[in-house]
Amino acid sequence: MTTFYDDLETRSADQREADQLAALNGQLARIAGHGGTSVSDADKLLDLSGLAALPVLRKSDLAKWQSEKPPFGGMPVSNVAHIFQSPGPIYEPGGITHDWWRMGRFLHAAGFGKDDIVQNCFGYHLTPAGMIFESGARAVGATVLPAGTGQTELQVTAARDVGTTAYAGTPDYLKVILDRADQMGVTLGFTKAAVGGGALFPSLRQEYADRGIACLQSYATADVGNIAYESAAMEGMILDEQIIVEIVIPGTGTPVFPGEIGEVLVTSLNPDYPLIRFATGDMSAVMAGQSPCGRTNTRIKGWMGRADQTTKIKGMFVRPEQVAAFVSRHEEVDRARVIASREGEQDILTVQVECDGGDADAYAASVVDTMKMKGKVVVCDLGALPRDGLVIEDQRTYE
Repeated sequence: MTTFYDDLETRSADQREADQLAALNGQLARIAGHGGTSVSDADKLLDLSGLAALPVLRKSDLAKWQSEKPPFGGMPVSNVAHIFQSPGPIYEPGGITHDWWRMGRFLHAAGFGKDDIVQNCFGYHLTPAGMIFESGARAVGATVLPAGTGQTELQVTAARDVGTTAYAGTPDYLKVILDRADQMGVTLGFTKAAVGGGALFPSLRQEYADRGIACLQSYATADVGNIAYESAAMEGMILDEQIIVEIVIPGTGTPVFPGEIGEVLVTSLNPDYPLIRFATGDMSAVMAGQSPCGRTNTRIKGWMGRADQTTKIKGMFVRPEQVAAFVSRHEEVDRARVIASREGEQDILTVQVECDGGDADAYAASVVDTMKMKGKVVVCDLGALPRDGLVIEDQRTYE
């Protein structure tokens, strides 16, 4: 029988939407006029669909704001106990109030509790991953061994001596620890694992299961914390209760149809660090229906690649934002897809344009204006292009 972290996990869709709308409008009020955002006091929404009309926030925006006004670019940040650094560099705040990154919900679903000692092998140096999982472990009452990364032989010794029962870290490092323990003739007591930060391949999950270790994964980022997580049902990843996720056409803020692959935008409802329509750069898709575990929130299919499909063609980079700019020039165009190919020893740029009629010559001129090179234009019927999340497809081979 499923036990839930709290009542939020079993809310009706209507109640969840009402609660999220109220929290979202509170966030919009907090950020109005801050950090160079274009959000104003007039942006109070009547329903969640209005979110799609607001601007997308990208990491490049954060980096620009932070360079002008360090460390957080003038954002209305509060309750800061730590400052972390991600590549860029980009700086993220961290709080020590109860489960600030909301990881406890995932660890509860993974079976972590007060009887567990968690070997936390996420990094504690500059990056927030170690603290993210530690705060979650604290929320479910578990004890933490702050192991960090590396020094595998010491990890084995510590796991044996303190009797760790649970692992938190990247999917593959647990195998490194277990293999080293086998070499040392040491038996470890891991029975559960919560992993993230990399792909959990089915074969690796099965290897852990064969050792008696139940392994579940989460999807989180340094900026917003937990986004989605697996339950014991292992059918998709359930969205966290304190964020709103949109799936959009890469390089744009335009939502895809349900089930289509697109870029993940996250709106955080954490009042300490309000991020609205934050572009993760990750690709995923919404799954239909609810999880068999009884949690009622939306599910996504997990990580399905990166949205940054930037590709060099004829010596110049073409970016998803340029494809979006091309589409925005023509009201009748529903979407477009850039194809990079080769004929002989030359790169070829082809732009497939999905529309109801249209002027191929006008489209060709727009290709030059937005992508800074000439290309072949192919006009396609509405619905002809694949709904696989790609706006730039590289068909060239490099062997």
